[in-house]
This record gives sequence, C-alpha cells and structure tokens, in this order.
Amino acid sequence: MIRGDIRYVAPNDNGQRAYIEAWDVQTNKKLWDLTIFTNPVDPKLEEDVQWVFITALSVKDNVLLVTSERARRYEVDLKTKAIKELESGPSRTSNSVAEHGDIPEAVKRAISNGSLVKNYDVSFQLKPFYLQGDFNGDGKADIAILVKKRPTGKVGIAIVHGGSDKVTILGAGTPMGNGGNDFGWMDSWEIYTREREANRTSAPKLHGDALLVSKSESASALIYWNGKRYSWVQQGD
Repeated sequence: MIRGDIRYVAPNDNGQRAYIEAWDVQTNKKLWDLTIFTNPVDPKLEEDVQWVFITALSVKDNVLLVTSERARRYEVDLKTKAIKELESGPSRTSNSVAEHGDIPEAVKRAISNGSLVKNYDVSFQLKPFYLQGDFNGDGKADIAILVKKRPTGKVGIAIVHGGSDKVTILGAGTPMGNGGNDFGWMDSWEIYTREREANRTSAPKLHGDALLVSKSESASALIYWNGKRYSWVQQGD
C-alpha cells in the first residue's frame, strides 16, 4: 500500500519472521524494515504448517495497522517505530477457516464444515492441533481437529469423516467416557494405529486408527470407533 511518498509492503518471504518494509516511491529505495512478530517453528512438525503471515496493512494518523492470518492486530507508530499488539475482540470467525492460510487445504475444508463454523472455534492448545487418519475404518481419510465450544470455552475433538463430511464432537460440552465434557486437561495426543495394537490381546478391536489422548504423568486413553460409535477405553492412571 502507498501513503504519501512511501510504499509499505509485507514481503511474507519467511514464515518465521513477519516484517514490514518502507520504500520511497520516487527513488525506489528501501527506507527501513521492521519485524512485527516472530513465529518459532517446532522441528518435530511440518514446517510450512506453522508459518503465519501478514495479510493486511492500513495507515491512519501516522499509525500503521498490521493484521496477521490469525486475526491478530498490531499498531506501528511510524515516527518512533514502536509496536503495540491490540486486543482482539470476540469474533464468530476467529480461528476459523478465514484465518487459516497456513494449514493444508484438506484441513481448511474440514474447518469450513457448517456446524463447526457455527458453534466452535479451532483450539491451538496443542501441537499439532489436528491429526489425520482413517478413524472409522472405511478406507477414507478423516480429520480430527481440536475445538473449543462457544461460549463455554470447553475443549474437545471434532472428527470430520472424509467419506461424508459428517462431524462427530467428542468433549467440548459432549460427555465422552472418563474424559468428561471438557478435554482441557489434555497435554498430548497422537494417532494410534491398528498395527500398533496387533500383538496386544487386552486391547479393544480397532476398526480403524484410534486417538491416544494423554495428560503427562497421569492418565491416558484410547478413543476408537467400535463399529457404531466412538468409545473410550482407559489406558492408565
């Protein structure tokens, strides 16, 4: 964008550093650049999934307003270059597909499902915040997404089935085994494959991949499809 004799741009060439450049319009020389926020990458996860870019710039009264993909807003004083992050007000589209340019298309489509957009926000309390697997054993890829119910804030898992786009909510206000109706206690989760369970006679029969949900130094549980519905089986205390 151009204001007066200065052009402001957000190069978005580095997913770990979001920055602004100011260029003189007449001479086409760069006047300065300024880092707005950084985005550290977890080496254990896919790198480009974690990138966050700047999506919008505007100027008013010597203040540059910067908006990120995650709908976070920053004010830059163009005289002092001081940066201030603004508090984001509640929004029905906050954490929805509109702010998720940094995740795969398959996950964007899952988040776009009507019932999710209407009643839930995506939760980023864990990394990764989504998992892909064949949870009901129909041979089609399903997506499990961490969600938070509005307005209660209760955390749970939304499973979007690839064959039908049908959504099943576990937790987030819907009781699920010993996990209760709020999975805010979780601090890790992962895919638990059928092959992993092949040599254990005490485990339930898995029709597809399961979810292993855990709290450090405490309980863990398997969430699995029993042929009719998702079930919970405790793994330890």
